[in-house]
Amino acid sequence: MAAPRAGATPPGLTAYPHEVAAVVLSVRDGVLSVLMWQRAQAPHAKRWSLPVGGVGPTERLREAILRQLAEKVDVREVAHLEQLATHSNIKRDPRGRVLATAYLGVVPSSATPHLPADTKWIPVEDLPATAFDHHYFIEAGVERLRAKLSYTNIGFALAPDEFTLSELRDIISAALGYPVTQTNLARVMTRRDLIEPTKSRGAPGPSGGRPAMRYRFSSRELAITDPFAVLKPPRR
Repeated sequence: MAAPRAGATPPGLTAYPHEVAAVVLSVRDGVLSVLMWQRAQAPHAKRWSLPVGGVGPTERLREAILRQLAEKVDVREVAHLEQLATHSNIKRDPRGRVLATAYLGVVPSSATPHLPADTKWIPVEDLPATAFDHHYFIEAGVERLRAKLSYTNIGFALAPDEFTLSELRDIISAALGYPVTQTNLARVMTRRDLIEPTKSRGAPGPSGGRPAMRYRFSSRELAITDPFAVLKPPRR
């Protein structure tokens, strides 16, 4: 008996569709937000959905998610992208079984994508009812980002190319969901050589004084900077 060809579905088994979903996070108006669009048709009409779509016959998953973001929601400034989770619950889609792999994408606060009318940034702490099982993907994405802020340089993906320490503090605090002091943040960032000063300065404050130094991340590629460090929320 001849062996099945590579990539063929074994006899007696059925191949199911596979889709990709994007959990795109960014700090918008001072809060960590996720990019979502409102479905117009059933199932789950009027509910909010992650950008999602099928995988082409010659596409890899990463290629498919980048295409979906560019074509459907005009998001091209993804500073970081990584695979997040795969859900295979048989009943996750009422139309039939569909496997779904989600990617975590991080967009800097300075990015200004032109969003369609049915798409917007929604604060992660104020999510509406989501379509399908998308809230699980969002929860996983937020948890992943917040964990990596403690031991990697992923802050580069949230921040603009240049920033003052106070601007970075506001962005990191929003992403973590609790306030971080500027002094502590600067100490952590400089000790790990995560940021470096530039030759430019910010605008003077309302009361005048010397303009603040502007900084940039030393590297804009993800790296583990301290596997034992943890930024903990304040004690209540």
